[in-house]
Formats: sequence, structure tokens, C-alpha cells
Amino acid sequence: AVVSTQSTGNVMQSGTHGSHKWRIRWDTQERYENPLMGWASTGDPLSNLQLDFSSAQAAVNYCAKYGYEYEVLEPKPVSKKRKSYGQNFAWSSHARVVTK
Repeated sequence: AVVSTQSTGNVMQSGTHGSHKWRIRWDTQERYENPLMGWASTGDPLSNLQLDFSSAQAAVNYCAKYGYEYEVLEPKPVSKKRKSYGQNFAWSSHARVVTK
């Protein structure tokens, strides 16, 4: 099975560059422990492969072309809250947080 999701940005940064791409991941979790080093290993070359597409329809067309079963996961809507730097220094008691 193939899972198609919209890629997410880095949580440590506020920019949205690169967050409009759609990513295909193969849902393969078959792993075994390598007896020599103890690392997690796999014999499936698709387990670490991810493909990026510009739209969800392009990702669906790719899956249909090559006969993969797919599932499209729509992203949750993001609500951004407006923040003001001045609220850190507000004098009203309901906006101010005492840190003593």
C-alpha cells in the first residue's frame, strides 16, 4: 500500500517553503535485526524511498500508472494565531503573567 500525504515543514522554523509538495511513502514495516551489528535491516528497497509531487492528482496518477494501491491523507487546516511582541510587556493584569 502507498500513502500519499502533503509534506510538513520543519517545526523549528516558521516558513512554509516546500510544504506544498505531496509525498508518496511505501508502507513497508518488515524489518529484522542484523545479527552482526544489531542494526535494523530490511531487504525491501522501497522501504526508504519517498517521492515528491507538485499536486495530489499527480501522485494519484503515478500510483494508478504503476498499479499501486494508495490512500490520500488530506492535511488538517492550519489556524495561525496572531501574536504581538508588545503583549510580553502589557500592563493589564489579564495579559500579564507574573514570573516571580
